[in-house]
Parts: sequence; C-alpha cells; structure tokens
Amino acid sequence: MANSPAHAPAWDILFSNRVFMSALFSWFLAQFIKILIRVFRGNSGGGGKTLVHFLWGTGGMPSSHSAAMVSVTTAVGLIEGLDSRLFGCLVVLSIIIIRDALGVRHAAGVQAKGLNSLGHQLKKQQLAEYKPVKEINGHTLPEVTVGSILGFSIALAICKL
Repeated sequence: MANSPAHAPAWDILFSNRVFMSALFSWFLAQFIKILIRVFRGNSGGGGKTLVHFLWGTGGMPSSHSAAMVSVTTAVGLIEGLDSRLFGCLVVLSIIIIRDALGVRHAAGVQAKGLNSLGHQLKKQQLAEYKPVKEINGHTLPEVTVGSILGFSIALAICKL
C-alpha cells in the first residue's frame, strides 16, 4: 500500500481530519463530564448504566449536542474560513440543533413526565394498562452554553495547535 492519503486506510484518514476529531473529542469530553457529575452526585446507577448513559444518555451538564455541533462549526470556520458556504450552513444547523435541545426536546421531556405520572395513576387505580413512554431529557440554557464553550475551545485547540 502506498503512503499517499488516497491509499491510506479509511480510519487513518478519518482520525487525521481535524473537523471530525474536534467533534469526536468534544462529544466524548462532554459525555465524560456528565458521568463525573453523576458519580459525584451519587446517582451513577452502577457500571452498566453508567456506560449506557455515557454512550447514549441525553440531557445534563454540559450539552454534548451543543459541544459537538459548535466544535464542527468552529473547526470548519477556522479551516475553510468564515466566508465559506459550508461554514454558513453549519452556523444555521448549529442554531437549529441548539434550539431543538433547548426547546423541543425539553418540552417533550416535560410532557412525557406528565403523561407517565398520569398513566401510573390510572394503572394504580386499575383503570387502564399503561406502558411508560421514554422521558427525553432536553437542556437548560446553562447546559447548552457550557457545551458550546467546550466545543468552541476544543476546536480552537485542535485546529490552531
């Protein structure tokens, strides 16, 4: 195999991409911080639950969605330039994702909690069978802000160091 980028293994190409690495490291660090916070608060749920939450958990401090998206946007802005079309598209996409994390997902989580409470009451009174719905955790403004700062900082470090 030749040593040129065109013939390099796909993993080597992917992991040498500063945009990808910024996003991956931002997401990883945000999720790791969430786990540390859960452990220090004493509600980690044990090893298996902690791992599942690390990989798939939503909500909490800091927002990994915001961290990853702001990191991608920042990295592309630093590499391609703030006047690039891709950077412009990513700014819009970042705003949509952050707005979704703050608004839609948060509201859906609140509604799911209310629905589950009502369903459990009906089941307890034997008035209906009820299977709980997933309570999606949205984000608060501080969680999104910290996630965004984390993503920006990591992209800056990866792209400028």
